Amino acid sequence: MNSFKKILIPTDGSEYTKTAIAKGLALAKSMDAEVTAMYVVDQTSFINFPMDSTIVSVYSLLEKEGKEAVDYIVAEGQKIGVKVIPVIEEGAPARKITEASKNFDLIVMGTLGRTGVSKILLGSVAEKVVRYAQCPVMVIRTDMEGEP
Repeated sequence: MNSFKKILIPTDGSEYTKTAIAKGLALAKSMDAEVTAMYVVDQTSFINFPMDSTIVSVYSLLEKEGKEAVDYIVAEGQKIGVKVIPVIEEGAPARKITEASKNFDLIVMGTLGRTGVSKILLGSVAEKVVRYAQCPVMVIRTDMEGEP
């Protein structure tokens, strides 16, 4: 079995990522691995808007959400004795995660498992990461109620 020493756990701060976070941290514990928790402030939503006070406020809220999301993973890691490094990036989530993948042995991330029109319209960060990451990717599917 491969030994994963550096694991990346991307998060969007939603309830749907908690199952993947728990599984990623448990795997890190069993392999004595270091975890990096990553949140990407999605700037793609703001590209076509002028940077007025409303956009700055929304951006600040997203940064706060990101800090809370990575802090959650740090706290969960501390509970089981796993070192977690929090990282907040700015940009397109799929691109930032795939760029970071070259520095990791494994990515563990959640997905809602959307299908059909919903998947076409919304896209899937997890699908893009699976396609383009430079390391293995473990995708933990969670349904809309938050159950794996």
